[in-house]
Amino acid sequence: MKTYEEIIDYIAGIPKFTTKHPLSHTKAFLERLGNPQNQFKVIHVAGSNGKGSVCACLANILKKSGKSTGLFTSPHLVDIEERFVIDGEQCTQEEFVQAVEQVQSVVEEMEKEGISHPSYFEYLFAVGMVIFQKRNVKYAVLETGLGGRLDATNVVEHPLLTIITSISLEHTEILGNTIAEIAGEKAGILKEQVPVVYDVSNIEAAQVIEERGKQLHCRMFPVYLEKIKILLNTGKKIDFSYESRYDVTEVEIPFGAPYQAQNAAVALMAANYLGETEQISREAIREGMRTVQWKGRMQEVREDIYFDGAHNADGIRCFLQAVNKIATTPSILLFSMVQEKNYVKAIRELLTDGKWEQIFVTRISDARGIPAATLKQVFEQEAQAMNQRIKITEIDQVEKAFAEATKVKKKGQKLFCAGSLYLVGELEKIAGGMKDD
Repeated sequence: MKTYEEIIDYIAGIPKFTTKHPLSHTKAFLERLGNPQNQFKVIHVAGSNGKGSVCACLANILKKSGKSTGLFTSPHLVDIEERFVIDGEQCTQEEFVQAVEQVQSVVEEMEKEGISHPSYFEYLFAVGMVIFQKRNVKYAVLETGLGGRLDATNVVEHPLLTIITSISLEHTEILGNTIAEIAGEKAGILKEQVPVVYDVSNIEAAQVIEERGKQLHCRMFPVYLEKIKILLNTGKKIDFSYESRYDVTEVEIPFGAPYQAQNAAVALMAANYLGETEQISREAIREGMRTVQWKGRMQEVREDIYFDGAHNADGIRCFLQAVNKIATTPSILLFSMVQEKNYVKAIRELLTDGKWEQIFVTRISDARGIPAATLKQVFEQEAQAMNQRIKITEIDQVEKAFAEATKVKKKGQKLFCAGSLYLVGELEKIAGGMKDD
């Protein structure tokens, strides 16, 4: 039997010797495990931005309703067990190890028969479903990894509800070069006669989703940005209302970023629909929204220091709206990104709408991290094109970059760290060991 540390090393090495497989491979893999994914009432969530926040809201609402609920999300920030949350608590290391042993025995059987090893995400999805099965959860909130149509989570054949959050250009090398193509991939999670809640902030994406929903005879629940009314934003919490067919229209969320009201409106619509059949009270919806926790989304980790997982141009735009709401004077930015994202466009956005006194660039330790020197060069080129004079500081190591950014920050000035959830994950580890001044 492998130790926990050996298992973590093994799983981290999976991408080196396998690739993504067709859904038929994942179906065959899960069949050998007894199809655990078919034993829960599944809420299946896809989208470019906000899907993790929507999943967290819904899982907490179900928990507040007294329903045993599993939450499967990615990536993890610090510990791999963050991907497998049951009733608000991540699974234990022991539960994780036991599930891996069960999954690994099936993988070894497959390999003996000449069937290739599952990919990293496929493997962890199977581990999650085994954990949820062992804990006998009744509901599972599943966040897709990449896309939707070909995603491992799409082996679920009869979800209770599907949800599509806001859609933007992302992973164009895999999902397509247009919003319509990407929306088509995300809409691949829709199932015959299964209701769908979807964000309508992008008309082109909404049209694709609606056309697919019509073909599959789905009840459609659109969520319109213009129907969200922010009643109060203290920078730490938002009270908002959403005009809909349902009674529960006004809620409080423990986030200060305006984009979280958009995500919460999607979750609110979904929760209201689920209330029709799943005995979810108005009180559970309001309490679930009010007490939800989701790390790395404009999270104030210490006074005036914020972590945000914004990782594409649309996410950066939403991040900047929150920055401009929270900060009244020019701030410090710590930034890094991964190679497959359009970092040039993201940097252009940051300089166009951001008010920065100094910018630190660094490189995350993941193999896909962009060298700090490359990021600095792009920042300087874009700043020059805009006639902006901003000090750009390049520090390759995340820990050193964060320490220096914290050091130069004046009292009352804000420090924002953004560009990748992988960056946030590294910073969470560092911040966890920090002592307050």
